[in-house]
Formats: sequence, C-alpha cells, structure tokens
Amino acid sequence: MRNREIVWLSDDEKAFVQSFLLEEDDDILAFNKPAGLPCQTRKVDDQTLDKLLWAFAKSNGKRPHLAHRLDGETSGIVIAARTKPAAAALSKAFEDRQIKKTYLALVKGDAGRVTRIDAPIGSIRKEDGMLISGIGGQKGVKDVKEALTRFNCVAFENGYSLLECRPETGRMHQIRVHLAHAGFPILGDAIYGDANSAPRLMLHALSLKGPHPIGGQFEYLAPVPDDFEQFAQGQG
Repeated sequence: MRNREIVWLSDDEKAFVQSFLLEEDDDILAFNKPAGLPCQTRKVDDQTLDKLLWAFAKSNGKRPHLAHRLDGETSGIVIAARTKPAAAALSKAFEDRQIKKTYLALVKGDAGRVTRIDAPIGSIRKEDGMLISGIGGQKGVKDVKEALTRFNCVAFENGYSLLECRPETGRMHQIRVHLAHAGFPILGDAIYGDANSAPRLMLHALSLKGPHPIGGQFEYLAPVPDDFEQFAQGQG
C-alpha cells in the first residue's frame, strides 16, 4: 500500500488525527470521525481523513487506506486498513454485506411508523456538476440500484424522533435519501432537507461490526459527540 508522493503532516495534524483514534491493531485503525472532516475530496489542498492517515505511515512509505467512507457532514466510525491483505479482506466483507452498520439520526416528527424503507436509489447530476442521490423513478435519476434501510425509533420527545438506522446496502447518502423520501429529512441536511434546522447534519455512525481480516469479529463503537448530544437533548 505505497503512495508515490509522501505527504508530510505537521505535529498539530498528527495530534488531531490521534485525538479521534478509537482503537488500533496490526490490521485496522478505527476512528470516530468528527463532522465536517471529509474522508476524501478531489482538491489536493483539502484537509481529509485520507490525508491524515499519513500520520500512521511506515518508514518504507506504506500507509493505511480507508476501507470505506462517510459523508463529510456525518460523524462517527470509520475504519482504515493497514495492510494490503487487510484491505482486500475488508473490501470483500463490505461487498458481501457482512459488515453491519448502525447510525443515529434525529428527525422532526413521529417517525415511529418508519421501520423499513425498500426504495431503489440512483444518482443525479446537478447543473453545477455536483453528484447527489435520488429515488428511482424521479426525474434525472440514473444508474438505479436496490437500497434497503431498517429503522428503530429509540426516542420520541417534543415532536422529534431519534432513530437507529441500519442500512443493508451501501448507496451514496442512502439513509439521508430514504428518510427524506419518507417525509422525515434528517435535521441539518443541506441537500435533502433544511440546513438551518440544526447546526450540523444530525447523523452519526454509531457502530460497525464484521469479520476481522485475521479471523474472529471486530466491533467498534463511536461515542456520540457532544454537539450531537447537546442539540438532541435540547430538542427532547
């Protein structure tokens, strides 16, 4: 897992990425990514989690690589593979849907009736070139694929619902699109809802569980960040 150009990080950048490292072993790094930090972008100068992985590079230039991605606005668990065999094993586990993901989402309204959304999702190219997602059959939606998310309402207070979300497929913005389609856009969602309804996107990747590259199972839990918890408590 070698990169042609080594990225040199400052001491502050190294300390920053270490501050949200949850667990590590010889094969996997697990992070509680803060909201606002993108996993990857096309802009060379952007600060990304992918770039910050250079903090864990070996002297031979080999460094970890992301096994999957979260939206930049979403906080929570992200894992990276430290070796090529680990990367291949994790990639296959994601592809085979062996990795179970659980998210928390805060929405307005009583979403207790929403327990399962099985609605295909495709991509939409906006006029500015931005790629977003939409439900199959909507105008401009292409490359439609099956998408299934299961939900459990864990709390409903003062007109707001806190949902556990378990996507069984891995489409772009899947939870966000499904909840918006059901009439419950996630608070703070600038694309599929109202950006002004919360100070951030109220979506947090809570846990990740699956087969470990060397055998057995891994399970990582990302504590809910203070900004998410404080806003949710203020609505409840």
